[in-house]
Amino acid sequence: MGLNDTPSGERLHIGFFGRRNAGKSSVVNAVTGQDLAVVSDTKGTTTDPVQKAMEILPIGPVMIIDTPGFDDEGELGELRVKKTRQILNRTNVAVLVIDVSEGMSNTDRQLIGIFEERAIPYIIAWNKCDLMKDTFNKESAKLKPVKEGDLVHAEIYVSAVDNINIYELKELIAEIGKTAEPTACLVSDLVNAGDLVILVIPIDESAPKGRIILPQQQVLRELLDSGAAALCVKDTELESLINDLNVKPAMVITDSQVFETVSKIVPDEIPLTSFSILMARYKGFLEAAVKGIVTVENLSDGDKVLISEGCTHHRQCNDIGTVKIPKWISSYTDKDIAIETSSGRDFPEDLSDYALIIHCGGCMLTEKDVVYRMGRAENQDVPFTNYGITIAYTQGILERSISVFPQLANILKAKDR
Repeated sequence: MGLNDTPSGERLHIGFFGRRNAGKSSVVNAVTGQDLAVVSDTKGTTTDPVQKAMEILPIGPVMIIDTPGFDDEGELGELRVKKTRQILNRTNVAVLVIDVSEGMSNTDRQLIGIFEERAIPYIIAWNKCDLMKDTFNKESAKLKPVKEGDLVHAEIYVSAVDNINIYELKELIAEIGKTAEPTACLVSDLVNAGDLVILVIPIDESAPKGRIILPQQQVLRELLDSGAAALCVKDTELESLINDLNVKPAMVITDSQVFETVSKIVPDEIPLTSFSILMARYKGFLEAAVKGIVTVENLSDGDKVLISEGCTHHRQCNDIGTVKIPKWISSYTDKDIAIETSSGRDFPEDLSDYALIIHCGGCMLTEKDVVYRMGRAENQDVPFTNYGITIAYTQGILERSISVFPQLANILKAKDR
């Protein structure tokens, strides 16, 4: 991802699904205006999901995902279908491509059932309408979106070969995509125009060269959009900065890794939280993370804890997920805890062996993907928390770090009773 690119987690993820040879890849190529996917008359040409980050008018920044046929067969076919199911975890809008000459199959109905079960807005694109020239009416080929409860779906007749209704399909995706756009904010509702906010950004061996990490970029941008002033400083210069200021900061937001140091420097009357905690709220799992961390008190020798990251960055010698958090957990519990890790799209299906899951802030994942992971943990009765909450809790400053969210205080009070 370039410095000027929209992050993957902020893009509308559009997945194209259907049976083999329904024309999914042809429709994808027509929508994107590129030869993104290989097409042929041979069934099963698309063997793995193909994804491409791009901007498409009138939609905006998107992630286009072409998937293998959902009716694929054999041992390899089962693996491909499994990959397709994983794509559904992060899909904001699903496009079900059906060969109009063959009609809707049981496979298509199965996919619709999955869309509805997972509350994914979807469009049925009846492809190859050029084959029904005698009965095709372009004006009636686009059906208005229908809203049933919280779910929106629509239908449209298209031809990838003759470019019929392709722009109209893009308009429909844009219209339905609006219903899937996240409405949460990172920090703008916590500050006022004119406020001064200090951002503490340590520059150590794990810091990327020449830039700051994504959550820091996003918080900084949102503060600027809100009319607030942001001062960025390393933890080593924080104390002198606060002493030199003539105005009281409205808030201090820190990298969680230096929580303990920063909490000792920042006066108690100044609200303090972390980028990771703000990201947990932004991705929809802050309350679950606070509830989940209190179960660390119940960990016993031999319990398994999964530490999961949504990205696949190069591990440093003092990596937060594989080194620092395991050390803090071990020190806090004084137990022999078995730590396992996962990264990127690799997230276990079966979580029942774990006593706790500690997830990163999820900046590279869509909100839908993070919430799906949290839901999978909840369905298997496994507590789910995140990096920032874990660090704050094990260092005894969680109550202060979430004080900007008063509604969460009751969770900790209930634990102390």
